[in-house]
Amino acid sequence: MIFPYRPRKLWLPFHMSEARHRVAVAHRRAGKTIVVIAELIRRACQCPKPDGRYAYVAPYLNQAKAIAWDYIKRLCSADPDVVFHETELRADFPNGARIRVFGADNADALRGLYFDGVVLDEVGDMDPRVWTDVVRPALSDRRGWVAFAGTPRGKNHFYDLSVRARAMATADWAHWQLKASETRFLSEAELEDARLSMGEDAYEREYECSFAASVEGAFFAREMAEAERSGRITPDVPVRWDLPVNTAWDLGIDDATVIWFFQDIGRTRRIIDYLEVSGAGVPEIARMLDEKGYLYGDHFMPHDADSNQLGTGESIRRTFERCGFRNVRIVPRADSLLSAINAARLLIPYCWFDSVTCARGIECLKQYRREWDTKRQTWRERPLHDWTSHAADAFRTLACGARSPIPERYVPLEVPNFGVV
Repeated sequence: MIFPYRPRKLWLPFHMSEARHRVAVAHRRAGKTIVVIAELIRRACQCPKPDGRYAYVAPYLNQAKAIAWDYIKRLCSADPDVVFHETELRADFPNGARIRVFGADNADALRGLYFDGVVLDEVGDMDPRVWTDVVRPALSDRRGWVAFAGTPRGKNHFYDLSVRARAMATADWAHWQLKASETRFLSEAELEDARLSMGEDAYEREYECSFAASVEGAFFAREMAEAERSGRITPDVPVRWDLPVNTAWDLGIDDATVIWFFQDIGRTRRIIDYLEVSGAGVPEIARMLDEKGYLYGDHFMPHDADSNQLGTGESIRRTFERCGFRNVRIVPRADSLLSAINAARLLIPYCWFDSVTCARGIECLKQYRREWDTKRQTWRERPLHDWTSHAADAFRTLACGARSPIPERYVPLEVPNFGVV
């Protein structure tokens, strides 16, 4: 099949690579989306296996449909034998191969399928479990390949993939980084205007592929970055087994339930563990807590824990207490969402996070951000509801419910003696 696509010279190594895992960090308007779609089409046309299956995944299905689906139809227009299925966003090729478009906001649509190749575009905006829990297993039986593409969103899972690809430059991993100052795809005048309009942080992230630049619109970016710089995100946060462990919850009725585990030692709050589960009832979650072996203190739950559930006619609080857990503390609804977020922001400087047991929760706090108003081209005050929301909501429960370790009059924060446990 011949299709109307001619890659730029800097993208040729990407198409020529046989690496099973390819990571492409590219600046805005570098053409990465059309590059990865062209690669999907090329691989589908040349697939040596019967019934080849390929997928393009964007953070949101609407986004994928608006961008990728039009590219697929345009690039395949030269072949009248390619059949397009609009409702399924699927292209069928004469050799039996298929390309289908998905959104990471409904990752379950990928479960149960196999793939010979998958593109995760703007992977930094996706829940990292889309790759680890959904896409990776789907590649196993056919030894499929994957391409991760995107622009940095802070030092998140995309950053980790980039580091891994650079460190493991073998037949299995390959890495590219295309900065605007090096590609020359955009004029100097355009880049200078972008820098003046966007500010230094945003420019470095979007055009110079800087993972160190802060995530725009993130509520806790500054506080979490300072926690990392000062060593308060560390694998060396011990548990005091002789002292109670408290929990703070966000309840998921049809979604994820999140629990933070913490101990207050002096004027510091040790965040020692994190649990996120989906599709589990209260008795099952209670068993998970019991298996951790902690000496429990208070359990802080949001106000809806006192509401009776339709299926049981009993509140979550009552069900949890029947499982043998006492000291449930209901946290009243905050005066406003922003005041609760501010309480969490003020608490973070007094927290020490275990970087191993709380890895996913830490990632969520770093990425929790405002919603973008495309019409007004500005950040809304309300948060974006995505994979980071539940961890942030549970942390707000912690900040608003548990007695704060912050003193009434500010005293410089002490470094706790972690050598004594």
